[in-house]
Amino acid sequence: MRSDEPDGPDGPFDIEDFDDPAAAELARLDLGSVLIPVPQTGQVQVEINEAGVPNAVWVVTPHGRFTIAAYAAPKSPGLWREVAAELAESLRNDGAQVSIVDGPFGREVVGAGAGVVRFIGVDGYRWMIRCVVNGAPESIEALAEEARQALTDTVVRRGDSPLPVRTPLPVVLPEPMAAQLQQAAAAAREAAGTPQPQ
Repeated sequence: MRSDEPDGPDGPFDIEDFDDPAAAELARLDLGSVLIPVPQTGQVQVEINEAGVPNAVWVVTPHGRFTIAAYAAPKSPGLWREVAAELAESLRNDGAQVSIVDGPFGREVVGAGAGVVRFIGVDGYRWMIRCVVNGAPESIEALAEEARQALTDTVVRRGDSPLPVRTPLPVVLPEPMAAQLQQAAAAAREAAGTPQPQ
């Protein structure tokens, strides 16, 4: 099994690569569909949508921030190539300067405007990872390297459910983090004078 070979950029991994799935949870933040390592200098920031559901989980470091998310994909690789082309076109339409560069995982899409955004993608078996890296021009290279290192050690828990291609795999926050967010939201509602939900 690949989980027994710690050296080399073999990842991201599939949970099926581990003889003992519990081993995948060690030293990684378990977000349900993805288990990601958080750099020593990193902090976790959760983006919530209007329904109170986690939209994105960002890892914030002194260089900027990145998020790693998994999507349903076909068994054969190639989805990232399509997505990368669409992202590049969308960035151009928004007036960003766009370049496609080769990274350790393949093509990366870089858009420069007020800041720099870099998209790194990886095709897996029935899943695709998209990593979004956001930072200032002077720190984007160091940040991208942190994101790539995290990707190399990320584990995807795809599940067996048939899902349409490109469906985001659900993000589930660890219990202590979810409770902390609920407390913060309740305190914010109280401060704003909003009635509590019954």
